[in-house]
Amino acid sequence: MIQIRRSQDRGHANHGWLDTYHTFSFAHYYDSEHMGFRTLRVINDDTVAPGRGFGTHGHRDMEIISYVLEGGLEHKDSMGTGSVLRPGDVQRMTAGTGVTHSEFNHSSEEPVHLMQIWILPERNDLKPEYEEATFSDDEKRGQLRLIVSPGGSDGSLRIYQDARIYASLLDDSDIVRHSIESGRHAWLQLARGKVSVNGIELDKGDGAAISDERELELTGVRDAELLLFDVA
Repeated sequence: MIQIRRSQDRGHANHGWLDTYHTFSFAHYYDSEHMGFRTLRVINDDTVAPGRGFGTHGHRDMEIISYVLEGGLEHKDSMGTGSVLRPGDVQRMTAGTGVTHSEFNHSSEEPVHLMQIWILPERNDLKPEYEEATFSDDEKRGQLRLIVSPGGSDGSLRIYQDARIYASLLDDSDIVRHSIESGRHAWLQLARGKVSVNGIELDKGDGAAISDERELELTGVRDAELLLFDVA
């Protein structure tokens, strides 16, 4: 069963400095039918204006992943970490017992576009952690590249939950397949372009909740970049 979540049906807010779309309920956007998917709690599609950003604020008991699509994202946190993330870079932060951080557009001229993802942790009160990694276009083009996993396998970022995230770039007519083990589920989020999943076309910003499907066939229709979540 594949249930489509169309881009235009997402929550949306434009604060001037931040243009954001919420796949699931978040902040002032509430939809009782879209509170998350399994352990996946947040997928925010954020575009931040030049020189602006999220001031220092706190989180706890959440696995937070940032995936940069365009521009540069400047990160600072209470663990002493500071870096600038660019396209291909992915960061994972375990908020655990509590962490504060800020996220700003590093550029004074160009916007930054990113996906911010929250996943519920396997347990509360974990020790806060931070890590980042770079995944080149060549690693993702025409294949599903594992970028987040429970054990940090194959160079992926480690997450404290039974969830795996794959990233892919699909040119026109590229085909990749993904098997879903019995009892597991998947969420597909299209960051840009157009893709077909088991014959159903998705456009930029669309998502799909997938259950009771043993295999996915993803076909590039037009310059697609996507994230695939495999969750218990």
